[in-house]
Amino acid sequence: MKAIIFAGGVGTRLWPLSRKKSPKQFEKIIGNKSTLQLAADRLRPDFAWSDIYVSTGKMYVNMVQRQLTSVPAKHVIGEPVMRDVGPAVGLAAAIIGKTNPTEPMVILWSDHLVKKQELFRSILKASGEIVAKDPEKIVFVSQKARFASENLGWIHYGKEITTKDSVVFHEFIDFQYRPDAITAKKYFESGHHAWNLGYFVTTPQFLLSLYKRFVPNVYSGLEKIANAWGTQEYDAVIDEIYPTLEKISFDNAILEKLDPSQALVVSDNIEWSDIGAWEALKEAQETTEDKNVTQGKVLLTDTKDTLVYNYGKQLVATIDVSELLIVNTNDVLLVCKKTSVPKIKKLVESLAHTEHEELT
Repeated sequence: MKAIIFAGGVGTRLWPLSRKKSPKQFEKIIGNKSTLQLAADRLRPDFAWSDIYVSTGKMYVNMVQRQLTSVPAKHVIGEPVMRDVGPAVGLAAAIIGKTNPTEPMVILWSDHLVKKQELFRSILKASGEIVAKDPEKIVFVSQKARFASENLGWIHYGKEITTKDSVVFHEFIDFQYRPDAITAKKYFESGHHAWNLGYFVTTPQFLLSLYKRFVPNVYSGLEKIANAWGTQEYDAVIDEIYPTLEKISFDNAILEKLDPSQALVVSDNIEWSDIGAWEALKEAQETTEDKNVTQGKVLLTDTKDTLVYNYGKQLVATIDVSELLIVNTNDVLLVCKKTSVPKIKKLVESLAHTEHEELT
Protein backbone atom coordinates (compact mmCIF):
# COMPACT_ATOMS: atom_id res chain seq x y z
CA MET A 1 0.00 0.00 0.00
CA LYS A 2 1.23 3.48 -0.89
CA ALA A 3 0.63 6.73 1.02
CA ILE A 4 0.64 10.26 -0.40
CA ILE A 5 0.96 13.13 2.05
CA PHE A 6 -0.06 16.50 0.63
CA ALA A 7 2.06 19.35 1.93
CA GLY A 8 1.59 22.22 -0.49
CA GLY A 9 -0.52 24.82 1.31
CA VAL A 10 0.72 28.17 2.60
CA GLY A 11 -1.38 28.25 5.78
CA THR A 12 -2.15 31.90 6.44
CA ARG A 13 -4.47 30.97 9.33
CA LEU A 14 -1.32 30.07 11.32
CA TRP A 15 0.42 33.36 10.58
CA PRO A 16 2.81 34.74 11.80
CA LEU A 17 4.42 31.33 12.32
CA SER A 18 3.40 30.10 8.89
CA ARG A 19 4.84 32.14 5.99
CA LYS A 20 5.20 31.70 2.24
CA LYS A 21 8.88 30.90 2.69
CA SER A 22 8.17 28.30 5.37
CA PRO A 23 4.52 27.18 5.59
CA LYS A 24 2.92 25.68 8.69
CA GLN A 25 3.54 22.04 7.73
CA PHE A 26 7.31 22.57 8.04
CA GLU A 27 7.24 24.37 11.39
CA LYS A 28 7.56 22.83 14.86
CA ILE A 29 4.02 23.42 16.04
CA ILE A 30 3.76 20.42 18.35
CA GLY A 31 6.89 19.43 20.28
CA ASN A 32 10.11 19.21 18.29
CA LYS A 33 8.68 17.92 15.01
CA SER A 34 6.80 19.53 12.17
CA THR A 35 3.30 18.34 11.32
CA LEU A 36 4.73 16.91 8.08
CA GLN A 37 7.15 14.78 10.09
CA LEU A 38 4.35 13.72 12.45
CA ALA A 39 2.18 12.75 9.46
CA ALA A 40 4.93 10.49 8.12
CA ASP A 41 5.84 9.07 11.53
CA ARG A 42 2.29 7.93 12.28
CA LEU A 43 2.38 5.67 9.21
CA ARG A 44 5.36 3.76 10.54
CA PRO A 45 6.09 0.89 10.82
CA ASP A 46 3.13 -0.32 8.73
CA PHE A 47 4.41 1.65 5.74
CA ALA A 48 8.00 1.39 4.55
CA TRP A 49 9.66 4.71 3.78
CA SER A 50 9.78 3.58 0.15
CA ASP A 51 5.95 3.41 0.14
CA ILE A 52 5.53 7.05 1.19
CA TYR A 53 5.19 9.95 -1.27
CA VAL A 54 4.88 13.68 -0.61
CA SER A 55 3.16 16.20 -2.88
CA THR A 56 4.26 19.80 -2.41
CA GLY A 57 5.14 22.99 -4.22
CA LYS A 58 8.35 22.95 -6.25
CA MET A 59 9.85 25.63 -4.00
CA TYR A 60 9.42 23.35 -0.96
CA VAL A 61 10.92 20.14 -2.38
CA ASN A 62 14.28 20.67 -0.70
CA MET A 63 12.56 21.47 2.59
CA VAL A 64 10.60 18.21 2.44
CA GLN A 65 13.74 16.24 1.66
CA ARG A 66 15.56 17.80 4.62
CA GLN A 67 12.73 16.94 7.00
CA LEU A 68 12.00 13.44 5.64
CA THR A 69 15.45 12.13 4.78
CA SER A 70 14.25 8.50 4.66
CA VAL A 71 11.65 9.14 1.96
CA PRO A 72 13.23 8.53 -1.49
CA ALA A 73 14.01 11.85 -3.17
CA LYS A 74 12.13 10.83 -6.32
CA HIS A 75 8.99 10.34 -4.20
CA VAL A 76 8.77 14.08 -3.45
CA ILE A 77 6.51 15.45 -6.16
CA GLY A 78 6.91 19.18 -6.75
CA GLU A 79 4.14 21.15 -8.45
CA PRO A 80 5.63 24.02 -10.50
CA VAL A 81 2.54 26.15 -9.75
CA MET A 82 -0.54 25.72 -7.57
CA ARG A 83 -3.55 24.50 -9.57
CA ASP A 84 -5.77 23.54 -6.62
CA VAL A 85 -6.27 20.06 -5.17
CA GLY A 86 -7.90 18.49 -8.25
CA PRO A 87 -4.77 18.45 -10.42
CA ALA A 88 -2.51 17.82 -7.39
CA VAL A 89 -4.28 14.59 -6.39
CA GLY A 90 -4.45 13.51 -10.03
CA LEU A 91 -0.73 14.11 -10.51
CA ALA A 92 0.19 11.95 -7.52
CA ALA A 93 -2.16 9.18 -8.67
CA ALA A 94 -0.78 9.31 -12.21
CA ILE A 95 2.82 9.04 -11.05
CA ILE A 96 2.14 6.17 -8.63
CA GLY A 97 -0.14 4.52 -11.15
CA LYS A 98 2.67 4.32 -13.67
CA THR A 99 4.31 1.51 -11.68
CA ASN A 100 1.59 0.42 -9.22
CA PRO A 101 -1.77 0.96 -10.95
CA THR A 102 -3.84 -1.49 -8.89
CA GLU A 103 -2.07 -1.25 -5.53
CA PRO A 104 -4.17 0.53 -2.87
CA MET A 105 -3.06 4.06 -1.97
CA VAL A 106 -4.18 6.45 0.76
CA ILE A 107 -4.48 10.22 0.40
CA LEU A 108 -3.45 12.15 3.55
CA TRP A 109 -2.74 15.75 4.60
CA SER A 110 0.26 17.18 6.41
CA ASP A 111 -1.37 19.68 8.80
CA HIS A 112 -3.47 17.31 10.90
CA LEU A 113 -3.05 15.66 14.28
CA VAL A 114 -4.08 12.04 14.96
CA LYS A 115 -3.68 10.86 18.54
CA LYS A 116 -4.97 7.27 18.21
CA GLN A 117 -2.28 6.23 15.77
CA GLU A 118 -2.58 2.45 16.18
CA LEU A 119 -6.32 2.59 15.47
CA PHE A 120 -5.64 4.90 12.52
CA ARG A 121 -3.17 2.43 11.00
CA SER A 122 -5.54 -0.50 11.53
CA ILE A 123 -8.26 1.41 9.66
CA LEU A 124 -5.89 2.09 6.77
CA LYS A 125 -4.83 -1.56 6.66
CA ALA A 126 -8.42 -2.84 6.63
CA SER A 127 -9.42 -0.24 4.02
CA GLY A 128 -6.48 -1.29 1.85
CA GLU A 129 -7.62 -4.91 2.01
CA ILE A 130 -11.16 -3.94 1.00
CA VAL A 131 -9.85 -1.95 -1.97
CA ALA A 132 -7.43 -4.70 -2.97
CA LYS A 133 -10.39 -7.07 -3.35
CA ASP A 134 -12.52 -4.47 -5.12
CA PRO A 135 -10.14 -2.06 -6.94
CA GLU A 136 -13.02 0.13 -8.17
CA LYS A 137 -13.91 1.39 -4.71
CA ILE A 138 -13.05 4.42 -2.61
CA VAL A 139 -13.07 4.18 1.18
CA PHE A 140 -13.48 7.50 3.00
CA VAL A 141 -11.95 7.62 6.48
CA SER A 142 -13.83 10.02 8.77
CA GLN A 143 -13.75 11.17 12.38
CA LYS A 144 -16.71 10.72 14.71
CA ALA A 145 -17.80 14.25 15.48
CA ARG A 146 -16.85 15.61 18.92
CA PHE A 147 -19.07 18.66 18.59
CA ALA A 148 -21.35 20.41 16.07
CA SER A 149 -18.64 22.05 13.99
CA GLU A 150 -19.58 24.76 11.49
CA ASN A 151 -16.00 24.99 10.19
CA LEU A 152 -15.54 21.43 8.93
CA GLY A 153 -17.01 19.42 6.10
CA TRP A 154 -19.27 16.49 6.98
CA ILE A 155 -19.86 13.09 5.42
CA HIS A 156 -23.25 11.36 5.50
CA TYR A 157 -23.17 7.58 5.80
CA GLY A 158 -25.81 4.89 6.07
CA LYS A 159 -26.14 1.26 7.02
CA GLU A 160 -23.29 -1.10 7.80
CA ILE A 161 -22.03 -2.92 4.71
CA THR A 162 -19.22 -5.09 6.04
CA THR A 163 -16.64 -5.49 8.80
CA LYS A 164 -12.95 -6.20 8.36
CA ASP A 165 -10.65 -6.82 11.36
CA SER A 166 -13.10 -5.00 13.68
CA VAL A 167 -13.27 -2.00 11.31
CA VAL A 168 -16.86 -1.24 10.26
CA PHE A 169 -17.58 -0.04 6.73
CA HIS A 170 -20.81 1.87 6.00
CA GLU A 171 -22.58 2.85 2.83
CA PHE A 172 -21.70 6.31 1.53
CA ILE A 173 -24.56 8.75 0.97
CA ASP A 174 -23.07 12.19 0.31
CA PHE A 175 -20.96 15.11 1.50
CA GLN A 176 -22.09 18.29 3.17
CA TYR A 177 -19.85 21.33 3.34
CA ARG A 178 -19.56 23.82 6.19
CA PRO A 179 -23.11 23.97 7.61
CA ASP A 180 -24.79 26.68 9.64
CA ALA A 181 -25.14 26.20 13.40
CA ILE A 182 -28.62 24.65 13.28
CA THR A 183 -27.67 22.18 10.54
CA ALA A 184 -24.40 21.27 12.26
CA LYS A 185 -26.35 20.45 15.43
CA LYS A 186 -28.67 18.17 13.43
CA TYR A 187 -25.68 16.41 11.89
CA PHE A 188 -24.05 15.95 15.27
CA GLU A 189 -27.16 14.41 16.77
CA SER A 190 -28.08 12.23 13.77
CA GLY A 191 -25.67 9.37 14.40
CA HIS A 192 -25.05 9.11 10.65
CA HIS A 193 -22.80 12.10 10.03
CA ALA A 194 -19.05 12.41 10.70
CA TRP A 195 -16.34 14.95 10.03
CA ASN A 196 -14.89 14.61 6.55
CA LEU A 197 -11.09 14.55 6.81
CA GLY A 198 -10.21 14.37 3.14
CA TYR A 199 -8.64 10.96 3.78
CA PHE A 200 -9.48 8.14 1.39
CA VAL A 201 -8.15 4.82 0.12
CA THR A 202 -8.48 3.69 -3.49
CA THR A 203 -6.34 2.52 -6.42
CA PRO A 204 -4.55 4.85 -8.84
CA GLN A 205 -6.16 3.08 -11.79
CA PHE A 206 -9.71 3.65 -10.54
CA LEU A 207 -9.08 7.24 -9.52
CA LEU A 208 -7.54 8.05 -12.88
CA SER A 209 -10.54 6.48 -14.63
CA LEU A 210 -12.70 9.04 -12.83
CA TYR A 211 -10.42 11.86 -14.02
CA LYS A 212 -10.64 10.52 -17.58
CA ARG A 213 -14.44 10.45 -17.34
CA PHE A 214 -15.17 13.67 -15.46
CA VAL A 215 -12.26 16.02 -16.32
CA PRO A 216 -10.76 14.63 -19.55
CA ASN A 217 -8.67 17.73 -20.27
CA VAL A 218 -6.96 17.46 -16.88
CA TYR A 219 -6.50 13.72 -17.36
CA SER A 220 -4.87 14.23 -20.77
CA GLY A 221 -2.28 16.58 -19.29
CA LEU A 222 -1.60 14.32 -16.31
CA GLU A 223 -1.09 11.36 -18.63
CA LYS A 224 1.59 13.24 -20.59
CA ILE A 225 3.36 14.23 -17.36
CA ALA A 226 3.25 10.69 -15.99
CA ASN A 227 4.66 9.30 -19.23
CA ALA A 228 7.69 11.55 -18.76
CA TRP A 229 8.14 10.55 -15.09
CA GLY A 230 11.59 9.03 -14.51
CA THR A 231 13.03 10.44 -17.75
CA GLN A 232 15.31 13.39 -18.42
CA GLU A 233 12.37 15.19 -20.04
CA TYR A 234 10.18 15.13 -16.91
CA ASP A 235 11.06 18.60 -15.55
CA ALA A 236 10.52 20.26 -18.90
CA VAL A 237 7.24 18.42 -19.50
CA ILE A 238 5.69 19.18 -16.10
CA ASP A 239 6.82 22.82 -16.26
CA GLU A 240 5.14 23.16 -19.65
CA ILE A 241 1.91 21.23 -19.07
CA TYR A 242 0.99 21.53 -15.38
CA PRO A 243 0.41 25.32 -15.40
CA THR A 244 -2.10 24.83 -18.24
CA LEU A 245 -4.30 22.39 -16.29
CA GLU A 246 -7.71 23.60 -15.15
CA LYS A 247 -7.59 25.07 -11.65
CA ILE A 248 -10.26 23.01 -9.93
CA SER A 249 -10.89 21.53 -6.51
CA PHE A 250 -10.89 17.76 -6.07
CA ASP A 251 -14.47 17.96 -4.81
CA ASN A 252 -15.68 19.74 -7.96
CA ALA A 253 -13.60 17.59 -10.28
CA ILE A 254 -14.36 14.14 -8.85
CA LEU A 255 -16.25 13.78 -5.58
CA GLU A 256 -19.42 15.64 -6.53
CA LYS A 257 -19.83 13.32 -9.54
CA LEU A 258 -18.96 10.06 -7.79
CA ASP A 259 -21.54 7.26 -7.81
CA PRO A 260 -22.31 6.65 -4.10
CA SER A 261 -22.33 2.88 -4.73
CA GLN A 262 -18.62 3.06 -5.51
CA ALA A 263 -17.70 4.33 -2.04
CA LEU A 264 -17.67 3.16 1.57
CA VAL A 265 -17.21 5.11 4.81
CA VAL A 266 -15.33 4.33 8.01
CA SER A 267 -16.35 6.51 10.97
CA ASP A 268 -14.32 6.12 14.16
CA ASN A 269 -12.70 8.18 16.88
CA ILE A 270 -9.05 8.43 15.89
CA GLU A 271 -8.82 11.69 17.88
CA TRP A 272 -8.18 13.69 14.73
CA SER A 273 -7.79 17.45 14.69
CA ASP A 274 -7.21 19.94 11.89
CA ILE A 275 -4.49 22.15 13.29
CA GLY A 276 -4.38 24.49 10.33
CA ALA A 277 -5.58 27.43 12.45
CA TRP A 278 -4.65 28.65 15.92
CA GLU A 279 -8.04 28.03 17.51
CA ALA A 280 -8.10 24.47 16.13
CA LEU A 281 -4.58 23.84 17.40
CA LYS A 282 -5.65 25.12 20.81
CA GLU A 283 -8.68 22.80 20.91
CA ALA A 284 -6.53 19.82 19.96
CA GLN A 285 -3.93 20.54 22.63
CA GLU A 286 -6.15 21.41 25.59
CA THR A 287 -5.45 19.08 28.53
CA THR A 288 -6.05 21.26 31.62
CA GLU A 289 -9.14 22.72 33.25
CA ASP A 290 -8.06 26.28 32.50
CA LYS A 291 -7.94 25.46 28.76
CA ASN A 292 -4.58 27.20 28.34
CA VAL A 293 -2.07 25.98 25.73
CA THR A 294 1.52 27.26 25.71
CA GLN A 295 4.86 26.74 24.04
CA GLY A 296 8.17 28.45 24.75
CA LYS A 297 8.99 30.85 27.58
CA VAL A 298 5.54 31.71 28.92
CA LEU A 299 4.23 32.78 32.35
CA LEU A 300 0.46 32.87 32.87
CA THR A 301 -1.26 34.48 35.86
CA ASP A 302 -5.05 34.35 36.29
CA THR A 303 -5.34 33.47 32.62
CA LYS A 304 -7.95 31.20 31.04
CA ASP A 305 -8.80 29.74 27.66
CA THR A 306 -5.74 31.28 26.02
CA LEU A 307 -3.05 30.07 23.62
CA VAL A 308 0.44 31.56 23.92
CA TYR A 309 3.12 30.34 21.50
CA ASN A 310 6.43 32.08 22.08
CA TYR A 311 9.25 31.45 19.60
CA GLY A 312 11.30 34.38 20.89
CA LYS A 313 13.96 34.54 23.61
CA GLN A 314 12.11 36.99 25.85
CA LEU A 315 9.48 35.87 28.34
CA VAL A 316 5.82 36.38 27.42
CA ALA A 317 3.71 36.99 30.56
CA THR A 318 -0.04 37.46 30.85
CA ILE A 319 -2.24 38.62 33.75
CA ASP A 320 -6.05 38.59 33.98
CA VAL A 321 -6.77 37.73 30.35
CA SER A 322 -8.98 35.12 28.69
CA GLU A 323 -9.92 33.80 25.25
CA LEU A 324 -6.83 35.23 23.56
CA LEU A 325 -4.37 33.97 20.95
CA ILE A 326 -0.83 35.30 21.42
CA VAL A 327 1.91 34.28 18.99
CA ASN A 328 5.37 35.77 19.25
CA THR A 329 8.05 35.27 16.57
CA ASN A 330 11.33 37.08 16.02
CA ASP A 331 9.68 39.73 13.85
CA VAL A 332 5.92 39.68 14.57
CA LEU A 333 3.79 39.66 17.72
CA LEU A 334 0.16 38.69 17.10
CA VAL A 335 -2.49 39.29 19.77
CA CYS A 336 -6.13 38.67 18.97
CA LYS A 337 -9.35 37.26 20.33
CA LYS A 338 -9.91 33.55 19.85
CA THR A 339 -12.92 34.34 17.70
CA SER A 340 -10.93 36.63 15.40
CA VAL A 341 -8.91 33.95 13.60
CA PRO A 342 -10.81 34.41 10.28
CA LYS A 343 -9.47 37.98 10.18
CA ILE A 344 -5.84 36.79 10.20
CA LYS A 345 -6.01 35.81 6.53
CA LYS A 346 -7.40 39.24 5.64
CA LEU A 347 -4.63 40.90 7.62
CA VAL A 348 -1.94 38.92 5.80
CA GLU A 349 -3.50 39.73 2.44
CA SER A 350 -3.51 43.43 3.35
CA LEU A 351 0.28 43.35 3.77
CA ALA A 352 0.81 42.73 0.05
CA HIS A 353 2.55 45.62 -1.73
CA THR A 354 3.34 47.36 1.56
CA GLU A 355 6.52 47.78 3.57
CA HIS A 356 5.51 44.66 5.52
CA GLU A 357 5.09 42.36 2.49
CA GLU A 358 8.20 40.35 3.45
CA LEU A 359 6.37 39.22 6.58
CA THR A 360 3.70 37.30 4.64
